[in-house]
Parts: sequence; structure tokens; C-alpha cells
Amino acid sequence: MATASWRKDKGSSSERGYTYAWSKARAAYLREHPLCTMCADMRPPRVTAANVVDHSVPHRGDMAIFWDRSLWQALCKSHHDSDAQIRDNGGKQRAKFDERGQVIW
Repeated sequence: MATASWRKDKGSSSERGYTYAWSKARAAYLREHPLCTMCADMRPPRVTAANVVDHSVPHRGDMAIFWDRSLWQALCKSHHDSDAQIRDNGGKQRAKFDERGQVIW
């Protein structure tokens, strides 16, 4: 049974913590961690610029988790919008690809 997203009940993005302070912290983190960690962990590794700071533990509105930098990870948009979202929503794992980009079944 699907559950409602915590985001729908928490108001705007700024009310969820994504404020000017977050923008500054995010920019600083990406300067310190410019590459996507998931791309770097691939075999063979890929070198991809990170443009999203992901909370490796879904914070679900908990500001202690939200601001815990040890739980942040730099990701490219592709990984954030697929792998990280699937993880947060408890879904299936993303398809695996071989060195030619073909899906491994």
C-alpha cells in the first residue's frame, strides 16, 4: 500500500529547509565535492560533475538529519533523480548496465 509523501504535508520547499542558508551550504559542499559519488563507484568508474547534494539518509523533515553534513553526498542529477529517489521511496533497484551501456538482465 502506498503512503503519502511527507513533502505534500510540509508546505513549500523553504518551509522544508531549502532556504538561502541551504543554498549557501549546498554550493560550498559541491565546491568541496565536485564529482558524483555514484558515478565514481561504478565499474568502470565515471567522472561526472555533481550538481545535487543528496541526503544519503532521507530526512523526512527532521532538521537534525537535514543539516548533518556527514549524511550528505554529491550526486549528478541523473543519479539523484533515479537511484537516490528509488532508495528513498523503497522501490526496486535501478537496472544495471554493461560497459557498452546495454541493460544487464
